Amino acid sequence: MIAEKRNLTFKISNGWARNLVRITGSSVDISGLENIPKDGAVLFVSNHQSNFDIPILLGYLPKPIGFVAKIELAKVPLLSTWLKFGDCVFIDRKDIRQSLKAINVASDILKSGHSMVIFPEGTRSKGKELGVFKPGSLKLAQKAGVPIIPITVHNSYEIYEANNNRVKPARVKVTIGKPIDPNDGGEEKSNVVKVYDIIKSELNK
Repeated sequence: MIAEKRNLTFKISNGWARNLVRITGSSVDISGLENIPKDGAVLFVSNHQSNFDIPILLGYLPKPIGFVAKIELAKVPLLSTWLKFGDCVFIDRKDIRQSLKAINVASDILKSGHSMVIFPEGTRSKGKELGVFKPGSLKLAQKAGVPIIPITVHNSYEIYEANNNRVKPARVKVTIGKPIDPNDGGEEKSNVVKVYDIIKSELNK
């Protein structure tokens, strides 16, 4: 029953998200799809340039996904509805207890076989720059024992944030990196550094 609900949510949200991106006149070029395991859950770890990153990933990743998102997004009309329906976990970074509880919930979702997306910067960069990753942002991959998949989003900020919050067409590129074993380095800190360096390198190309 849960799997059916997730697949239905994915089918509907995937179409909705792609249409939303198309309405802006933007195009999305995605590479590295072969790096996503066909079976089992993964933790997608992405940089965060724009409010359009969520629709872009919802529309162009080929797996049902939920998001680990800041609690402010729970108040955004329409988007919040899709996020709640799609196994999204909201984090209030000002509340340590709530944040720990949310990470545990996200870990359980991963263990159930459902992939998740996290933006370890914690907020939008609104440009090319890559912000500092929040400490502990990748712990849920270790807790759930699932691969980490780095994602680099290029130019999504050009749809909205770069234009004084006016929508304009942009050519967005999404690069999917190779899976990383969360226990390969032994420490969560090394995973954070490894993923940060991969995304930073892609952005500098």
